[in-house]
Amino acid sequence: MGALSSRMWSRRNPEEDEPVREEAAVEAEEAAGPSVVQEEQASEQPGVSTGQGSTGQGGHKRKGSPGGPLAKVPRRTPHKSLFLSSENSDIKIFAFQKEWYLHKSYLCCSGYFASMFCGAWRESDMDTIEMQMPDENIDLEAFHDVLGFLYSRRIVISPPRVIAILATASMLQLDELIEQCEDMMRDSVTSETVCNYYYSAESYGLQSIRFVCCQWLLDNLMTRQNDELLLEINVDLMKELIASSDLLVVGVEMDVYTTLKKWMYLQLEVPTCSGSERALLPEELSFAKFRSESDNRPFLETDRGRAFVSVFQRLRLPYIICDLPSACTIDQDGLIPATWLTPVYKEQWLALLRAEQSKELGPVDIYVSDIHGNSMRCGGQLSTDEQCSWTWSGFNFGWDLVVCYTNRRIIFHRSAMNKSGGLGVSLLWQRKVAFRLRVISLDSTGKSVLRRETDYTVLSLRKDQQLEVVNLGNEEITFPIYVACNFLYLPGESGAGPSWESSRRPMN
Repeated sequence: MGALSSRMWSRRNPEEDEPVREEAAVEAEEAAGPSVVQEEQASEQPGVSTGQGSTGQGGHKRKGSPGGPLAKVPRRTPHKSLFLSSENSDIKIFAFQKEWYLHKSYLCCSGYFASMFCGAWRESDMDTIEMQMPDENIDLEAFHDVLGFLYSRRIVISPPRVIAILATASMLQLDELIEQCEDMMRDSVTSETVCNYYYSAESYGLQSIRFVCCQWLLDNLMTRQNDELLLEINVDLMKELIASSDLLVVGVEMDVYTTLKKWMYLQLEVPTCSGSERALLPEELSFAKFRSESDNRPFLETDRGRAFVSVFQRLRLPYIICDLPSACTIDQDGLIPATWLTPVYKEQWLALLRAEQSKELGPVDIYVSDIHGNSMRCGGQLSTDEQCSWTWSGFNFGWDLVVCYTNRRIIFHRSAMNKSGGLGVSLLWQRKVAFRLRVISLDSTGKSVLRRETDYTVLSLRKDQQLEVVNLGNEEITFPIYVACNFLYLPGESGAGPSWESSRRPMN
């Protein structure tokens, strides 16, 4: 960025001078006295904690001036050339070892300066204000640009600079500029910016941006993985993502476990290495080394592993241990304690017996407590607009379900002849399942360009019966598209899961 002397602020740029008649208008306005407007009252968003301050439309905190939320602050005619000169200056701001010769009437467009100059503060009678920045995100360039915004009402915001501008605007209580930062962040969420935007949205109370970033991560965590993105996701954020039933799972729950294992490995190894990729141990050797250093205890019970316990507890283990290869992998990895797994194995065995030997057909009512955190998450990718079908083989709790894509329609089909599951399928004439289906298409930046979602519905199918779940005939579809399903299928035992593996075959 380079050092900037205070003389830079006093230079005039002829191209930026206002017309003579505008300067005359400004002088006339000054002679008549500053115009005033009432500061908008903040309106709280329902369900958003705002602390002591209230929250504006974008979710950021507002701080009232000493006169209360309706205190009057001046709003001046845009005049950038006046900012670049020291003409008629009545206040000097000193920060970052630099000086700005400015005008209180323009600075008071900021709630921060309006409180300082118009209230019962000692700074109200001072002609030099020395400022200490409370936020490390604020830098000299951002502070200068935002001061210029108070004069010109214009500012250039780029993705690399938006957090610094946002931090400065938040300190100076400039709601209009904060909203501009929100717009920029909303339009520029990518794998490179999403985590930084998410953490900043949390810091500055931008609930809408927090939601946008969280949704992007739920859609892309398993569809466009890269080491850099996984490294930026901290424990609290990963815990929120893994716990969500909206996580777009490409494959099955075992794939979520594999993603978590990679994430934990990167969190442990990369920050401690010298920066050279050659210094990294292979993933399996790394965990074996950790276990050997801890007397072969399950890794999540070791000192280093305990930091990740809250994340792995969000895994839906019933949908992992029913598949033999997955159960063997879990056992061989030695990450998850046996005290977690033993109760799940018991529950799964009892659930299988209930499904095969009881007369209960399946769920009758759907409760929110069942839906959140208990549903089976699975999904797949359709690369082209071609007819195909796939099964989640071994859907043993009363289902022999085939999912078909044909003519832009997604159809559930019960086929009692499908006996490819490891434990076979139930031949009971009718069973019920609660399901939700989502169809999502993402552009090159990971932003959703198509999202269709059904409500949770209780489905009852008999032998060879079909149900059209989604019709995309009127939609503009960009392939690939992702088809994601959530299932609940046992009354009172929604946490139990089936043994299955994903497979696809051409449509006959």
